Amino acid sequence: MRPRRSRRWFLAAVGAAGTLGIAGCLDRLPGAEEEPTPADPDPVDTPYDLSVDHDVEAWPHYDPDWEPPTDSPLDAEYAVETVIENFEVPWDLAFGENGELFVSERIGRITRYDAGELEAVAEPADVIDHASSVAPDAEGADWWGGGSEGGLLGLTLHPNYPDVPVCYAFYTYEARPPDPDDDDDDGLYENRLVLYDLADGNAETVVIDEIPGHRIVHNGSRIAFGPRNYLWVTTGDANEEALAADLSSLAGKLLRLEPDGTAPEDAPEWEDPAWDDPRIHSIGHRNAQGIAWLPDGTTLLTEHGPQARDELQVAAAGEDHGWPDVRGGPDDDSYGRYGDHDDGVTPPLVNTGPGETWAPSGGVFYTGGEVPALRNRLLVGGLISERLYAVSIFPGGEAPDIGGERYDADWLHPDWDAVVHELLVGELGRIRHVAQAPDGTLYAITSNRDGRSEDFPVEGDDRLVRIVQNG
Repeated sequence: MRPRRSRRWFLAAVGAAGTLGIAGCLDRLPGAEEEPTPADPDPVDTPYDLSVDHDVEAWPHYDPDWEPPTDSPLDAEYAVETVIENFEVPWDLAFGENGELFVSERIGRITRYDAGELEAVAEPADVIDHASSVAPDAEGADWWGGGSEGGLLGLTLHPNYPDVPVCYAFYTYEARPPDPDDDDDDGLYENRLVLYDLADGNAETVVIDEIPGHRIVHNGSRIAFGPRNYLWVTTGDANEEALAADLSSLAGKLLRLEPDGTAPEDAPEWEDPAWDDPRIHSIGHRNAQGIAWLPDGTTLLTEHGPQARDELQVAAAGEDHGWPDVRGGPDDDSYGRYGDHDDGVTPPLVNTGPGETWAPSGGVFYTGGEVPALRNRLLVGGLISERLYAVSIFPGGEAPDIGGERYDADWLHPDWDAVVHELLVGELGRIRHVAQAPDGTLYAITSNRDGRSEDFPVEGDDRLVRIVQNG
């Protein structure tokens, strides 16, 4: 698939009188006949040395010889232990090597948990005010009771925290209010990647601005540092499908950055270099809300599909994951089908098809020893499905018979097979994220106070829980 340029975006860019923000920054040379090319963004200004090394072998979880499990995770029993109660729609977790834990809440608050104490450390002023929470004793489901799906979302710490006391966050804001004289105008919403100096009054510095967003849906927003200490950012298509394949937009992309916001030296080269943004790692993403890595450094994404069709993807540099043109198998006529396109589209590891919805959000490839039955499996939180998915991934295919649901069809990714088991069905409600602490313990956070469940929230929601193995 050849990445497409948005004519509307091009006309707006060449006709704009002012300077665009970092996300849309272009070189405009008077009299130049060539098309404008994106300028490399300037590094953010902080008092700290944000630079890191990129040696994958230094990653604590690095294991090029890892082996997938050969048994079923259902052979063990699991329990959950509540650690913290009464969050308001938590979205992400970040662990410091010093024992601190940071939690983002969609309503617009970053909280630090240390030695049994909770402290709000940042409350971004520009987070949209549509993100709210329903009370734990709310009766009946109210799909929009929690307002927008935007708000304060992704969260991560600098790899050298606490020596570099910097926290990164991603949030939705209102770039332009609705026109009161136009009933069809909902205003303009965008997303922003920022960092906070936790040693200097939690001052905010913008890393990337003007990322296309939406008040309700498709903001992506998972951020994390990976095995080589790059900062990864998932963005949604902002409910404008064509943007996912458009290299002139940061929407619907997987971004890879240096910690100072600049592009890596080994950024992929795209088919249309005149519009290449070196921060774009892969394209064709609808609404990826989870990112994780295999022990050899392979990048995995979880992505919400249209009308089911949720996916797990293996995301390599310069690849196109097909949205909006491709999203189905050979028996799915509602969207373009993988295998019908000789255009370089990378098929997914898992596609749930039109009849099954996971609504996958954040997850982790678990490498700890505290829950041995889940070791070397990808763990993904399910929202509308209200369960935890344990995905066993087999390089080279040929998954053993361990029960579960197999994903090994010819039209899926040719280099991998997957087997999926469902855990904690209906026990926690909507699981927003799953994370591994530095000591190998396993945690999950719920998203029940967003008003989108028939059986939740219950007293104590939303919660941070520890997942333990019994026996």
